[in-house]
Amino acid sequence: MRVDFYQLSRDPAELVLPRLAQGTLDAGERLLVVSEDADQLVRISEVLWTHKPETFLANGMAGGTHDARQPILLSQTAQPANGARYLALADGVWRDMPEGLDPAERVFLLFPPERIDDARGCWRMLGTHEGVERKYWRQDGGKWREGP
Repeated sequence: MRVDFYQLSRDPAELVLPRLAQGTLDAGERLLVVSEDADQLVRISEVLWTHKPETFLANGMAGGTHDARQPILLSQTAQPANGARYLALADGVWRDMPEGLDPAERVFLLFPPERIDDARGCWRMLGTHEGVERKYWRQDGGKWREGP
């Protein structure tokens, strides 16, 4: 499993997710976006539908009749009802996949500056797990740079 830590210093998760979602779809994968904040999920959905005038990123809220068909599913829990192997934790809170489900292939942990201590703890915890590749990304102006 690969875990990408995104420290949000300039843009909120809502503005970062369209690029991650597009990359996920381009890789032929589905995405589960998780946040305990229902209002944040609504904002994310709106941005995914409208982020570019010439295109949109189809998505739906979990709990609907067509969850399994959604390329991007937004949920308050880490239940990949759409079969997603890519997981975006938009509220900066680490979650393991529920018991009995395969772990995600790739996880994006997006965290604001006030959650840096939690992210550091998560980084250390994941470092003790075999088979976990960790990457750290920070905003440098309008670009993302890998690094410490």
